[in-house]
Amino acid sequence: MVGPEVTESLGDVTATAHEAIVLVDEGQRVIGFNPAAELLFGCSASEALGASLDRFVPAWARNKHAEQARRFVVSAEAQRNHAARRRLAAVRADGREIGVEVTLSHVQALVGGESRRWSAALVRDLSTEDALRGEVDLMTRRLFAALDATPVAVWITEDERIVYANRIAARLAAAPDGEALRARMLDSLLTPATLAALRAATAEGALDASDPTVRVPGQLRREDAALRDIEIVLAPLPDHGHAVVQMVVDDVTEQRRHAAEQERSGRVLRRLQANVVEAREEERRRIARELHDELGQRLTALKMEVSSLAKRVGLQAADAPVSSMLAMLDETVAAVRRIASDLRPLMLDDLGLNAAIEWLVRDTARRTGIDISVQLSEAPESPGERLATALYRMVQEGLTNVVRHAQARHVQVQLRRDGDALELTVTDDGVGLPEPGAVREDAYGLLGLRERVAMLGGTLMLENRPEGGARLAVRLPLVRKARAGS
Repeated sequence: MVGPEVTESLGDVTATAHEAIVLVDEGQRVIGFNPAAELLFGCSASEALGASLDRFVPAWARNKHAEQARRFVVSAEAQRNHAARRRLAAVRADGREIGVEVTLSHVQALVGGESRRWSAALVRDLSTEDALRGEVDLMTRRLFAALDATPVAVWITEDERIVYANRIAARLAAAPDGEALRARMLDSLLTPATLAALRAATAEGALDASDPTVRVPGQLRREDAALRDIEIVLAPLPDHGHAVVQMVVDDVTEQRRHAAEQERSGRVLRRLQANVVEAREEERRRIARELHDELGQRLTALKMEVSSLAKRVGLQAADAPVSSMLAMLDETVAAVRRIASDLRPLMLDDLGLNAAIEWLVRDTARRTGIDISVQLSEAPESPGERLATALYRMVQEGLTNVVRHAQARHVQVQLRRDGDALELTVTDDGVGLPEPGAVREDAYGLLGLRERVAMLGGTLMLENRPEGGARLAVRLPLVRKARAGS
């Protein structure tokens, strides 16, 4: 046994230590037990001193412990191995087993003039840490179970290596299960372009933007070598920097296919609509020409024949029957000309765009009593029949809307050239435009106006003016912008 003066000296040394320290002699008897050890093992120093160390070792581990203790005393290699922290099992005074971390070392002491060599065990309680680790493991299992039940593909990656993949992710990649994807590198699943975009999105600072949603479009290479269009939504996990990232992978192959099909159908419909518009204008031109040339000339000839017939029978133009017939013929001729002009103003073909717009403005002002001013810059030498027709129809539609809805007293029509584009504005001082939701679904005039502008690659803006009234502004390129498939 060790004398009391030795244990007192050891107590002075170990009392202030925060970790449990247990000293044992060559016979594996406890000769030192600091306050931290008392707290850890639930045993006072007076009870522990002189007791065999086996008291604090579970029965199932005592034989192994005895062999390790013997080797530690005689083997330098064992001493080096045990110098590192090792996880072991211990038993408290109340019989409860706990996990501990033990670091062993030798202590040389001079007792009664004789050198003695003891073993010192630095013991750290792992029970709280084990409990926390158990809770973390439980929460992790619950999280993975929840992710596995989600209807979207989810990966969790660390340094571009998949550490978790749910069942939908496995199905997307044509893998048997999520476990088959774990430890896979992203470059084995994503195309090079997709991986480059993903790296740019996960670069330092890229995920710290105010918008928490970062989407990366790309392609995934399945196990069966098929490519799928995907969209990856990124979210860095808290407290992991940018190394661990959760990725929600959405298979958008069908969506993109449908979008491409809709775009193709839209291009076909736009081409069809353009052909319909052009065919309608051509039909209007033909009917207007026939009304003007054929019916107008026949009515004029008929008026001359009526006048000649009246003279032959001795009637004067002032006589009631004759004057009534001549007035009716004049009204019919005027109606034919008006109808022909509404269908297609011949001066648009004969005299050009500016003359046609001026005539339209004067005629509208005469019929409605609205003060309409017009400012026309020099038109380009050849704006093209399609563009000229479209601009005329836009002025016509703008004036029609003003007359029907604006209750305006003054209107200004302006057409000017701005570089390689023509700008048309129709401004009024009326009641203004209704709210967007108040526009009727059957407002086909406005819809047709938008479609004409779109077909010509231009822009249209409808807005209320701060001083009152509304403004229609159209900008059309003189050289039509190229549109895919149109």
